[in-house]
Amino acid sequence: MPEINKQPIIEISHISKKYKNSDDESLKNITFQIDKGEKFGVFGPNGAGKTTLISILSGVIQPTSGNFQYHLDLPEISDSIQPFIGIVPQELALYNELTAWQNIEYFGALYNIHKEELHKRGNGILQLLGLSAFAGKKVKTFSGGMKRRLNLAIGILHKPTVLFLDEPTEGVDIQSKNAIISFLNQLNESGTTIIYTSHLLFEAEEFCSTIAILDNGRLIETGTVESLKIKHNALNLKEIYLKLTGVEYRDYV
Repeated sequence: MPEINKQPIIEISHISKKYKNSDDESLKNITFQIDKGEKFGVFGPNGAGKTTLISILSGVIQPTSGNFQYHLDLPEISDSIQPFIGIVPQELALYNELTAWQNIEYFGALYNIHKEELHKRGNGILQLLGLSAFAGKKVKTFSGGMKRRLNLAIGILHKPTVLFLDEPTEGVDIQSKNAIISFLNQLNESGTTIIYTSHLLFEAEEFCSTIAILDNGRLIETGTVESLKIKHNALNLKEIYLKLTGVEYRDYV
């Protein structure tokens, strides 16, 4: 993406977060921007602050200090960014006793999608994700990959401008992983800005255009994957990551 065409869609300014009863801040003075149309990866060891940052940007929690601003073309009747944000969490947000289509109907109603539009949109997404033949089956009968794909389908039913993904291909077979990444690339090409976090660095390097690396609540690096390879004299994203965060275990309780 040429530099001259870049426009920020989220500007993050000096964000810090300290949870109640915590001795230390989970985020410490984080500042960077995410540009329109990017596939932006957020990476870091366990406890680095990734989930906290995503939770703040998606409106789930509030920062202790600092702020962030979305640059969206909001209609005059709307004063909220929530209808323009999609969230696909690591934990599956599905009702196992309902069928795939009943899940689509339920979440579509929460998004206030008109019934006729939901029928068209839901069927289209299920078809693209290879789930049409299983729309009438209960989710509890689905494989892990099928559940991941349905989780993604629900997160984009309302056509979000910005999509947050937390480990979207965790624990799935190679076919489902390929289908999910291919579908996300199509979404991005149609204009959706994607903010993605994962521990799968090889996948991330192929998918992301720009990354941020967090460690101990601080932003320690940001830039395009290619520019960071040159800067750190590294062959790949994994090498950059280990140079910046070290090789020690990061277990914590």
